Amino acid sequence: MAVNRAQLVDQVAEKSGATKADVNRILDGMFEVFETSVAAGEKITIPGWLAVERTDRAARTGRNPQTGESIEIAAGHSVKLTAGSKLKAAIAK
Repeated sequence: MAVNRAQLVDQVAEKSGATKADVNRILDGMFEVFETSVAAGEKITIPGWLAVERTDRAARTGRNPQTGESIEIAAGHSVKLTAGSKLKAAIAK
């Protein structure tokens, strides 16, 4: 089962007493900060809950699965999410 953005907004608005419009604006702002910070190579940590950081991928040689031909895959970046202790404890129950 997955929670989509609309359901998340509904649940946060209900628990916080804020309006759905306010929750939407807060989420937009939060994700904008995540985007700019992580793109700049900064790590975002919310103690106990999660950490988000950019990782670097080295260039490597891959293989085309249809032809078996070797191909060069360029270096790039990825995003790493790490669960914090409170989140880990919540799922362990």
